[in-house]
Amino acid sequence: MRKPGVCVIIPNWNGQTRLARLLPLLREQSRPPDEIVVVDNGSEDSSVRIAEVAGARVIRLPENLGFARAVNEGIRANEYDWIALLNNDVAPRQDWLERLLAAAQPDQYCFAASKLLDASDLERLDGCYDEVSRGGCAWHCGQGRVDGGLWSQPRRIRFAPFTAALFRAGLFDSVGLLDEGFESYLEDVDFGIRCALQGYSGVYAPDAVALHEGSATLGKWHPDTVRRISRNQLRLVVKHYPRNWGWRYGWYVLIGQTLWGVLAARHGCGWAFCRGKMEGLRILRRRTAPSPSKGLADLLRTSEREIHRLQKASGMDAYWKFYFALTRAPRR
Repeated sequence: MRKPGVCVIIPNWNGQTRLARLLPLLREQSRPPDEIVVVDNGSEDSSVRIAEVAGARVIRLPENLGFARAVNEGIRANEYDWIALLNNDVAPRQDWLERLLAAAQPDQYCFAASKLLDASDLERLDGCYDEVSRGGCAWHCGQGRVDGGLWSQPRRIRFAPFTAALFRAGLFDSVGLLDEGFESYLEDVDFGIRCALQGYSGVYAPDAVALHEGSATLGKWHPDTVRRISRNQLRLVVKHYPRNWGWRYGWYVLIGQTLWGVLAARHGCGWAFCRGKMEGLRILRRRTAPSPSKGLADLLRTSEREIHRLQKASGMDAYWKFYFALTRAPRR
């Protein structure tokens, strides 16, 4: 039996400076968390000491086992009705947790996502919620856009980025924990697909605001980041698409993931992209067909339509402009 309250779980790896900034902000919340758990992925800096001095409970892992494993260990240790997940490079505003809890209270919502501002430019968004295309590539909706009315309306969502979000603890009992095979990146999209296919949804709470550095541990275009994203794009396909996915989704996957590879190459990470795809192809060869789901096609189509709507309303990124031109924009 879980206790009423909220546990904040923070995965961490060599993030002593970021933890030292984040932990006091959590204690100063207008609705403070009932417990803070830092899951440390074998840090070699002073992260553990800083967390313990700040009063957090620390779960020590022997080495860096990935974001998904760290989150899962925190969820297993949780004793409360609500779980808030926070990256260590997030700075929540003082009423962040209070507003997330208020938004998620209606019974129809199982999670709530924050509005994330770019910590280096507070007029721009780091992102709001996620959507995924039929090509197996996701968009952190609003990323890089100037904040404004389009991003300031509460709405039902399917995908909550695990950067700064709130979940009913019982959701993980029903849907399961994160898939540790993803290690890091797109594990939250995989979780969102599982939630949506089982009928669970959440809410975007634009008044729950936090600042995010973005890929502070390795960097957005670090070769290892690119390798994992490239691999996990195929892992999503392997895990969720039907056995004959090539007939229905092959063109979308080819276009979406090849275009992402072009972006990676422009940032000097072409070889990392190829390595990730080779890892993904090895997974593909030993796949077993997922259980058929009538809801997957509708989910992917609806999600891709939302990407197109938001891109069209806020200015098309080159990636999505080419993707929709080559696959044809989804019809309403």
